[in-house]
Amino acid sequence: MTPFGEKVRALRRQKGVTQREMAAAIGVSSAYLSALEHGRRGRPTWQLLQRIIGYLNVIWDEAEELQRLAELSHPKVSVGTAGLGPEATALANRLSETIATLSREDVVHLLAELEAASERAQAAIKARRRR
Repeated sequence: MTPFGEKVRALRRQKGVTQREMAAAIGVSSAYLSALEHGRRGRPTWQLLQRIIGYLNVIWDEAEELQRLAELSHPKVSVGTAGLGPEATALANRLSETIATLSREDVVHLLAELEAASERAQAAIKARRRR
C-alpha cells in the first residue's frame, strides 16, 4: 500500500462509501480504485487527483497532503545516482536489495533519518543563498 492509497482509503471509509460508489463518482473502475488504494497502480494523474479531492470534499490542508502523498506514492521507483558519489549508489542499491526484508519499525526509523537529513540539506541551501 502507498501513503496516498492508505490516506484515500481512510478518507473514503470516513465518508462511509464503498470503492464501487467512489469509483463511479470519479469516473474510474472499482478495480482501478482498489489497485490505487493498494499501491498496485502508480500515482494518479493531476486530473484524477483533483476529482478525488473534490469527491472527498476535504479541507485545503488535507487536499495539499493528498497531493504531497501522491508525489511520494509511486510503487515502482527508479533511483538515478549517475554523477553522485559511490556512497549514494551503494545506498540506493542496498535499499533496493533489503527494503522487502525490513520491519515496519526499521522502515519508519530510516524514513525519519532521511527526512531529517533532507531538512538539514535544505537549511544549508537556504543559508548559502542568504550569503
